[in-house]
Formats: sequence, C-alpha cells, structure tokens
Amino acid sequence: MTKTLLVTGAAGFIGSNFVRMLVKRRESVKIIAFDKLTYAGNMANLADLLGDQVVFVKGDICDPAAVTKAIEDYRVDEIVHFAAESHVDRSILGSGPFVQTNVVGTQVLLDAARAKDITKFLYVSTDEVYGTLPEDQPDVKFTEETPLQPNSPYSASKAGGDVLVRSYFHTFNMPLLTTRCSNNYGPYHFPEKLIPLFVTNLMEGKQVPLYGDGKNVRDWLYVEDHCDAIWTVLQRGAFGEAYNVGGNNEMTNRQITETILKAMDKPWDQFVKYVQDRPGHDRRYAIDATKIKEHLGWEPKFRFDSAIKTTIQWYRDNEKWWRDIKSGDYLKYYDTQYAGR
Repeated sequence: MTKTLLVTGAAGFIGSNFVRMLVKRRESVKIIAFDKLTYAGNMANLADLLGDQVVFVKGDICDPAAVTKAIEDYRVDEIVHFAAESHVDRSILGSGPFVQTNVVGTQVLLDAARAKDITKFLYVSTDEVYGTLPEDQPDVKFTEETPLQPNSPYSASKAGGDVLVRSYFHTFNMPLLTTRCSNNYGPYHFPEKLIPLFVTNLMEGKQVPLYGDGKNVRDWLYVEDHCDAIWTVLQRGAFGEAYNVGGNNEMTNRQITETILKAMDKPWDQFVKYVQDRPGHDRRYAIDATKIKEHLGWEPKFRFDSAIKTTIQWYRDNEKWWRDIKSGDYLKYYDTQYAGR
C-alpha cells in the first residue's frame, strides 16, 4: 500500500532535492509538499514535479490548524521535517524567526503527529548543534554522543528542536528519528550560502567574500547523498535514535574557494575579498558517521571533486533560477551583511 509522506520545507534546498529523489526513484509514496514559501522557499524547485504523486500545500509549521488540516485531508502516515530558518548570518542579525520556526514549529508538528498517530517522524537536524572542534586534533570528530553545545542563535534553535524530539520520544514513546548532517551542497541551493554564493558571484564577475583567514573547516556532503541517508533512516532507523550523516570530506573555506576559482578559471587576487569574520564563527566541524554505516549500511557515494563540478554546471545551466533570486529583497540582505566588512 502506498504511504503518504508529509515533507515540511519541501520547496527549500534539501527538501526539494529529497522530493525530487523519491520521484526519480519511483518510490511508492505520495508526497504532500508543505511549505510556507518564505524567502528560501521557491516553487520553481518543485513546479515540474507536481501531479498525482506530489501535491503542494502552502502552510506554516507554526500554525497548528494548518498542520492538522494537511495531515487529516491527505491521511498522512509519516512526516519528514526539513522546514527551518537555516542561515547563521541571518540568525545573528535577528534570532526571533529562528526560535519561532525551529523550536515552536517543531513543537507544533510533534503535537500534531502525536494527536494523529503518525507512524514515523524524522527530524532533520545539523552538526552545528554540537558546537566546534579543535583544529589541532584531526582525529576528534562529532559522534552521536557528543554533547550539544551550539554557538550561534541558528544552531541553538536547531538544538532546541533536537532536544524537543528527544523529549517526546522519552515522554510519549513516539516513533521519532533524528539525523544530524554536515554542510550540504548541490543544485537548488539558495545563493546566500558559501558555494552557491561564490559560484553565482563569479558568474556575475563579482568578488567572493571570504570570512576571516579562510581556515574554518567543514565536512561537505552532496545533497543527493544526504537525501539518500534520510530515506535510509526513515526506512530502517531505530526509534529514539540520532544518526550523524557526513560526506567524509573536510575542507577549509579557503580550499573550497580555491577549488571553485580553479573550476571557473578565475584568479584569486582579482576575485577574492577577505571580510571580517562573523561573531562566534565555529572553527571546525567533522562528522563521525560510523553509526549509520554499521547499523544501516549507508555511506556517501559522491566524491567532492566530481560533485562540485556537477554543482557548478547546474548553476551555469539554470542561470534564470538564481538570477530571479538574487534580486530585490535578497540584494538588501546582501548589502546589510557584507557592506563595510
């Protein structure tokens, strides 16, 4: 029997890639794509998928009536919860929307799922809830047992949702799952994040803003690998457990910048502008994904050196998509964030 899956944040970067993957694989599931369509939610990410298998519902996860109606109207069986405010810099400019969406929105979804006897609920979290790692100890990585020590308003709000999920499992014995991923990259990535911002800036002949000394380290995960991991956890994960999802690809922001410049044949001296580092910028993230590999048999399939080329080519092939975004309100945010730095 076909299951019905409610995907929150389905018009965003990872959510739309997840929906796209399920359709491409012809998975036996009906998808209710639930999204508020904030600045990062884009109907262009889903438009070609809508039909019998994928139904779009505009709604706010902070609105209990809207969430309940969607669950009831479509007889939802399972929920995958992507919807989130997710940009650290924006959370520094103002944390209110992050607390509201990432904490209160998660609470609303959990209450609705409990009331309607949802059979599975997967919360998509982030490695940023763990805080930062020492640069001089490369063998030290985040495990699922690492204490949550978020260092930005964004990561604190995601940690709030994370521990709410844990509490509902222990208090109400709900069928809950959590994934914590490293930095994603790939198609449909909103161009305020590092890789799509740098790629599209270079396509426009603009400089790229590199924070601080450029030595902050991140583990980069291709979005299709992440979506595959989420589907794996949803199918076979143990309720109450969290699973780290990493790309086995630690690189400094400087190395990422060098890779993109080389791929796009742009000289460093002309196109890189160092800007003042963000407040409280975590120095290093690194994921230990042993648990998901040993327990569920998942590991990343895409190599960075080829997937980054695929990503750059996608932005070249879909110039209208990102040019429509990098206008109007986005330009106001960009000027606020980087002017004078």
